[in-house]
Amino acid sequence: MKHSDVEPEPASAASLFGAEIDVARSFAQRLADVGEELGLIGPIERQRLWTRHIINCALVAPYLRVGGRVADVGSGAGLPGLVLAIARPDVEVVLIEPMERRTEWLLDESRRLGLRNVTVLRARAEEAIDAGPFDQVTARAVKALRQLIPMTRPLLAPGGEMLFLKGARLEVEIEESAKQRRAARLSEPEVLILGEGVVPEPTRLFRATVVEAS
Repeated sequence: MKHSDVEPEPASAASLFGAEIDVARSFAQRLADVGEELGLIGPIERQRLWTRHIINCALVAPYLRVGGRVADVGSGAGLPGLVLAIARPDVEVVLIEPMERRTEWLLDESRRLGLRNVTVLRARAEEAIDAGPFDQVTARAVKALRQLIPMTRPLLAPGGEMLFLKGARLEVEIEESAKQRRAARLSEPEVLILGEGVVPEPTRLFRATVVEAS
């Protein structure tokens, strides 16, 4: 397998992952080696594997609650779930993924990397409620907010938080999900722009909390 087309590790990676940088490197290398073959990443993603995927996900790690339980819905290749589990070994991460082939990858990779804070659950979000409640739920490139919010809300405890990595349409999605946000009793959402000056395309993070009933 040639590696000439794999993006070099950016300088920002070491500061984002700290003591876990070698684990992150091992994950990135494995994804570069077999990700396309396994249908986890597209053919051009090796050229932007660090900045568009690994770093992009790691930027969310500081927003995870200390010692919390996080559900990552639609984990796929492990983005952001495995990356967050690497960056935050103090947090318990449950990877929720319905496709058998992808759950096998997530299981194999979490074991290979020695991640003791990861559980892999083959299920859809609505089938994973018994695994909760969770302090936070994450998702990346899964569905529009109007579908994602009602799908993930049952996983959260009162005061739980949604952290969704979104693209340039986030403001539009927020407008289109007003009804779902009210039904889920969410706080007014924050839009955080992460990675400016660090990655070519900053990520938008949707952040909203379940308001406890009075």
